[in-house]
Amino acid sequence: MSASSPSKPSSELNPRTTHYEFLGPPGALAISIGVPFMTYALYFGCSEHTGGCPPPIDTALILDSLSSLSWWKSLWDTQATLFYLAWYAFIVVAWAILPGDWIEGTTLRTGGKKKYKINAFSTFLLTAGLTAGVLYRYGPQPLTFIYEKWVGLVTASILMAFVQALGCYLASFREGALLALGGNSGNPIYDFYIGRELNPSIGSLDLKSFNELRPGLILWFLIDVGMACEQAVRRGGNVTDSMWLVLAFQGWYVVDALYNEPAIFTTMDITTDGFGFMLAVGDLAWVPFVYSLQARYLVFNQIELGPVKTALVIAVNLAGYYIFRASNGEKNDFRNGRNPKNLQYMPTERGTKLLTSGWWGRSRHPNYMCGIFSLMGDLLMAFAWSLPTGFNTPITYFYVVYFAVLLIHRERRDDEACEKKYGKDWHKYKQLVPWRIIPYVY
Repeated sequence: MSASSPSKPSSELNPRTTHYEFLGPPGALAISIGVPFMTYALYFGCSEHTGGCPPPIDTALILDSLSSLSWWKSLWDTQATLFYLAWYAFIVVAWAILPGDWIEGTTLRTGGKKKYKINAFSTFLLTAGLTAGVLYRYGPQPLTFIYEKWVGLVTASILMAFVQALGCYLASFREGALLALGGNSGNPIYDFYIGRELNPSIGSLDLKSFNELRPGLILWFLIDVGMACEQAVRRGGNVTDSMWLVLAFQGWYVVDALYNEPAIFTTMDITTDGFGFMLAVGDLAWVPFVYSLQARYLVFNQIELGPVKTALVIAVNLAGYYIFRASNGEKNDFRNGRNPKNLQYMPTERGTKLLTSGWWGRSRHPNYMCGIFSLMGDLLMAFAWSLPTGFNTPITYFYVVYFAVLLIHRERRDDEACEKKYGKDWHKYKQLVPWRIIPYVY
């Protein structure tokens, strides 16, 4: 919902996109195919059912499978699909019935502000409570179906992402829709991928912010619990210390994100990007089924770390969390007009300010964005999530490599946006804060 309706002509309010990202339509098509492919590949390339992590490479078997209709049919699982639909419906109902404050987002180009209901953390608590009840009453066995139905659940989540992205793309052509500045190129492949409409909604339910935190992020935690349950069943009731670490680290990350739900409404995903297949498949499929790779690996490669290695892994994770939370704290304080640390800043001709000390003075990034140092904290935590899996395979460290590439791409993307926004002030800022990500390195 918007506080005011558009008063500008449609062509002025929704100008044509003239600059492509991700190498334009060919890149958008490649990523739209590549993300689902990689989600499946990370399962088949790291699974006890295919022979290991990674399994022996049998080119003939791979080609035979890909050319077999029965193999493609095996990706579909009706029970898994029904469960996923029930899960998504539960999350929607929880959003609707659980109490929560309504807060306003940033000012839109229309001059209005969209309102968002804040109850993601309450939804998590409800989910955790129901899960705990099932475990108390029936033991770990019921949640092992997540491991057994993995491929079918992946397929269901990808289909949900595709349906939502297609629906939002088609609905964006209605009169009065506010489009994303980067998603109105006129090329259907690119606009479908990047997201044509800025804030697609069904009534007061904003699809973009809803999918950003609830169905995928909470499912990620639920999947981790399911993997611990599968391991517990195999081990006669106990779980390895490595599995506990992964469950604790990733669970805490999920809880932190949900508890700090209002923080997402100033991020680029919400304020700038449209809701298309890029965000939909990332939120609904990539996050829960790729980020839980370490927990799934530990089901069939059960590792006991011992107290010394456990303490070292915890130290790495805490260091990452400290950087993540401290840098975000400085950003949020400064954005809300507080400066308890008396940080230095540079005024701009736009009337805004760019931090030049504290965490934000160590790395080139303005106060209004998500933040490179918070991403560095994310990267350290991602490394800590992978350490419990040992060093027998590089596949469980995929997320670390992926996130490093994502960090560099995000920094380049943000730097370009900042140069357009601040002009010559941005060049002055880069002289004061010369390092892009890691001080004295890059």
